[in-house]
Amino acid sequence: MTGSDERLAIEELRTLFLFESLDEEKLGYIHEHGRVQRLPAGADVFVEGAEANCFYVLLDGTVSLIRLVQGDQVEITRTDQRGVYGGATQPYLNEQRVQTYLNGMRAITDVTLFVLPAEVISTAMRRWFPMAMHLLDGLFIGMRTTQTVVGERERLLALGSLSAGLTHELNNPAAAAVRATSVLRDRVAGMRHKLAMIADGRLDGERLQRLVELQEAAVKQAATAPTLSPLETSDAEDALADWLDEHDVTGGWDLAPTLTAGGIDVPWLEQVGTAVRPDDLEPAIRWLTYTVETELLLGEIDDALSRITGLVGAAKQYSQLDRAPHRTVDVHDLLDATLAMFSAKVKPGLQVVKEYDRSLPAIPVYAAELNQVWTNLVDNALYAIGEEGVLTVRTGRDADSIVVEIVDTGPGIPAAVRSRIFEPFFTTKPIGDGTGLGLDISYRIVVNKHHGDIRVESEPGRTTFRVCLPISGPEPGAVEAALS
Repeated sequence: MTGSDERLAIEELRTLFLFESLDEEKLGYIHEHGRVQRLPAGADVFVEGAEANCFYVLLDGTVSLIRLVQGDQVEITRTDQRGVYGGATQPYLNEQRVQTYLNGMRAITDVTLFVLPAEVISTAMRRWFPMAMHLLDGLFIGMRTTQTVVGERERLLALGSLSAGLTHELNNPAAAAVRATSVLRDRVAGMRHKLAMIADGRLDGERLQRLVELQEAAVKQAATAPTLSPLETSDAEDALADWLDEHDVTGGWDLAPTLTAGGIDVPWLEQVGTAVRPDDLEPAIRWLTYTVETELLLGEIDDALSRITGLVGAAKQYSQLDRAPHRTVDVHDLLDATLAMFSAKVKPGLQVVKEYDRSLPAIPVYAAELNQVWTNLVDNALYAIGEEGVLTVRTGRDADSIVVEIVDTGPGIPAAVRSRIFEPFFTTKPIGDGTGLGLDISYRIVVNKHHGDIRVESEPGRTTFRVCLPISGPEPGAVEAALS
């Protein structure tokens, strides 16, 4: 312990509310081990994060308590009340790890302090108040154990919910690919049959070559077919069906939708009519229709597989299983991966809006843990919105920080409880719907592990969670114990 050898008289100790009820023996113990320390205005009494080895009681002057938020020192409170204390306030806990100061204290004016070593407080508390110490130990350790167990359970439940949603999302394109493959097999068989009819010698080489050219043109036409409105589609199908009926092609009404989807129109069919004899027109058109449908089915399979690949990629991005824990990432990739995991939870009446500032630089972060933050915030937002509303995910820059905002149009957070939402086990959800740990975990990931900041602004119809992450990022391994 630093400071002078000056001791505080026992009579003075009695005037401090912490010690006023102690008997002579206990006061003598405090008197024996305590010292008076004087510091000038502006001096740091103790610094946040340093080893907590002293307990301080204010005798005279004004001090302020300070927390580091996103690299800035923020004054939490300022007081000149004689007897207020700070520093090593939990030395009595049975913990193996070295305890650190949870905040800092600074002298605003010249101050006089009574200082006790942390081990003296620990010994006194355990010797004088054994029952109270057992209760405090049990409360603190029990809460930490509960927090760990419930937190892990909440993570598993969230993972299970997201996995179910991912499975559902994967099932749709997989089923579409299987269905399209089955139909494609039939259409390819039909193409072979019609090709045999066309190429049985009734067409000379020139006409067959022209028909093959029309087939290639049909493939390109199908790949670039414009998207028509329902009314335009209906008119186009009617026109094709009428032309086919006029040229004695049976089942024209059945062929028209496929040809329309492939961008085929009446003038294009006229080219087919001039390329073959009237007797060969129907086989030729059916062969070309199979070609168009085959191309459309291949496109459907390609879209389905691309969707599956995208979902798997999003899952890998979200889980970060194949990546280093600490790395430089584009925060938009993490946000997109998280939103992809929630796609099954987005109800028909709910709109997701992305307002991204793509000029933002990549930043060094613990990516998997940030995804947990986005998961908690998005899940809460979707719960608040309910059946209808808007979820907005916005990014931007504020000085040397990247800002991510999750905004929902839900009913808002009541002002009376807004200051408590980051507390462990506090939740506004009904019993059984929430554990009250999601925002606490998010706060510790953002503030303790990334040296950032997370805040909330809320009013009916608009709640905004604002996460600030320093562009410089946390040092890897420097704060590995921040969440313990």
